Amino acid sequence: MKEDVAIHVEHVEKSFNIFYDKTNTMKEKILFWNRGKKEVRTILKDINLEIKKGEIVGLIGVNGSGKSTLLKLMTKIIYPTKGKLETNGKLTSLLELGAGFHPDFSGRENIYFNASIFGLTRKEIESRMDKIIEFSELQDFIDNPVRTYSSGMYMRLAFSVAINVDADILLIDEILSVGDQHFQEKCFEKIEELKKEGKTIVFVTHGMDSVKRFCTRAVWLHKGEIKMDGDTNTVIEKYIQETA
Repeated sequence: MKEDVAIHVEHVEKSFNIFYDKTNTMKEKILFWNRGKKEVRTILKDINLEIKKGEIVGLIGVNGSGKSTLLKLMTKIIYPTKGKLETNGKLTSLLELGAGFHPDFSGRENIYFNASIFGLTRKEIESRMDKIIEFSELQDFIDNPVRTYSSGMYMRLAFSVAINVDADILLIDEILSVGDQHFQEKCFEKIEELKKEGKTIVFVTHGMDSVKRFCTRAVWLHKGEIKMDGDTNTVIEKYIQETA
C-alpha cells in the first residue's frame, strides 16, 4: 500500500446469506423439515477504489446501492467476502445513530466508553472531556442517561466524540442529516476545518449540496458496482440526469 493512500479497496465483494422461514426449535425442524431456504445476496461486486490522504470523497447512489455496506467494510465492522481492503492511519466513524452508546449510561459515561473504542486512554479522554461537551452543547444533559436523548442529541454527542479523537480518517454515514440546522452548520464548519488540516473524509449522503460543498471527488454506486468515479460536479450531474 502506497504511503500517500489512506484507503485501498481491491476487487472487493460482499455477500450476505438471507434465510427464509428459518426453523428455530427442534420441533419446528421436524415438523417443517423442508423450510430454511437460503439465498446468497451479493451487495457489492468487484469494487476497486483508492482514496488518497487528505481527500474528501462523497459516496452517492440510491438506497440499496451498497454505500453503507462499503463504509462498514472500511471501518472493519464487517469483512469482505472476497478481495482486500486496507486503511492507513487512525480511523473514526459515525455510522448508525447511537452505535457504541449504552442507553443506561449518562452522556459523560458514554464519552468515556465511546472514546475508548476509538483507542483513547482515560487520561486522553479526560483532557478532552470539556472540549467534547462544549462542542456538543449538551452541558445541561450530559449527566442524564442517553436513553432520554432525542436523535439530534445523540448526533451531537456522537459527532463531538468522533472529531476529538485526532483520527486521520473520518467515515460518516448520513448521521449529519439528523438534528437542527444550527448544529448541522456547526458540523459542516468543523468538516471544513478538518479538510484544511489534511484529514481524509468519506461520507455517504443523499444531499448533493453537501457533496458539492466539501468533495472534490464523488463515487457513484449503482446495484453494488461503481458506476462512476471522478470530479464531483460531473458525477452528480450525470447521477441526477439518470435518477431524476
